[in-house]
Amino acid sequence: MPFDSSYLTSHRFEPSLQTYDAKDVILYALGLGVGSRPTDPAHLQFVYEKGLRALPTMGVVLAHPGFWAGDPALGVDWARMLHGAQGLTLHRPIPVAGNVRGESRIADVIDRGESKGALLYYVRDVFDEVTGELVATVRQTLVCRGNGGPGAAGRKPPAPHAIPDRRPDVVTDVATMAQLALLYRLSGDLNPLHVDPDVAAKGGFEAPILHGLATFGIAGFALLEHACGFDPARFRSFDVRFTAPVFPGETIRTELWLEGDTVAVRARAVERDVFVLDNGRAEIVR
Repeated sequence: MPFDSSYLTSHRFEPSLQTYDAKDVILYALGLGVGSRPTDPAHLQFVYEKGLRALPTMGVVLAHPGFWAGDPALGVDWARMLHGAQGLTLHRPIPVAGNVRGESRIADVIDRGESKGALLYYVRDVFDEVTGELVATVRQTLVCRGNGGPGAAGRKPPAPHAIPDRRPDVVTDVATMAQLALLYRLSGDLNPLHVDPDVAAKGGFEAPILHGLATFGIAGFALLEHACGFDPARFRSFDVRFTAPVFPGETIRTELWLEGDTVAVRARAVERDVFVLDNGRAEIVR
């Protein structure tokens, strides 16, 4: 079923409001496995209210409008939809508590043809509801496998960021907990695919999979540690493609190539030796 691209890009989302506090900040960090070094001050600053700081990647869960793709008016075949890519730009460090407003839009649609589906580019700006200040911009590329049509006359998606042809400067492993998806879902993504074995089986998976945004956050924490010295103010943006799911309990190996104020990022599930994130690009403050 082809999209009505002009309808989608002119669709008006209702603003989404959220009030959050220190407990939400801590819960988000714990859902990424932060705190695995419980006496390390570098970890404690994100999971302990004394001197608490919010992780930069928490921006992706703030003021989310909910399961908007399920709105029948949009015509999205959501059962066949995949999360293809994720991006985040921070315009200021995320406060440890506040009231935020999300303003969402569909920025673009690329029809790849009837047998290839379509790409839907979603953007959400997150504002401080009190000051009006822009806090974060969240980007998602959704692969809508059931929505291809006649194709879009030569239009192609942007080329992915190239990974350097050399050894990474940093390689770091995180052994995820078997119950990590059960914890991460409490930050707002309650999709049963990540908790219910029957739903996972219907989706073609042998077991529930970890949230893609949890994998994104784990790689983001590696960036924060090894490229930003654990300083959230130095974390500017992070974009990456999802290339395979992660199963809770697997080890995620993040590889970083440090190139001035740009960092190339890739991650793999060690036990299966498959890339789960690729073509990542982050911008940092040196």
